[in-house]
Amino acid sequence: MFPLAMAKTGDLVMVAKIGGPIEVRKHLEDLGFVPGSRVDIIAAGGDGNIIVNLKGARLAITEEMARRIMVSPSRKAAM
Repeated sequence: MFPLAMAKTGDLVMVAKIGGPIEVRKHLEDLGFVPGSRVDIIAAGGDGNIIVNLKGARLAITEEMARRIMVSPSRKAAM
């Protein structure tokens, strides 16, 4: 398990847990970051923002938020 902020472009990961204050966790859950969700990393690095494909939607989150999302590696075949 590692923070989403450490994922690289092209990685496919699965959300394991969300950390941080309750309002941050609620916000991330409202965006779709819930345990078991698969996240495809579209772009990572550079300016600090991370662009992901989550449940058919493309989202950009800050590196700070991505550090609160713990993920584990996943496989495209599992989708």
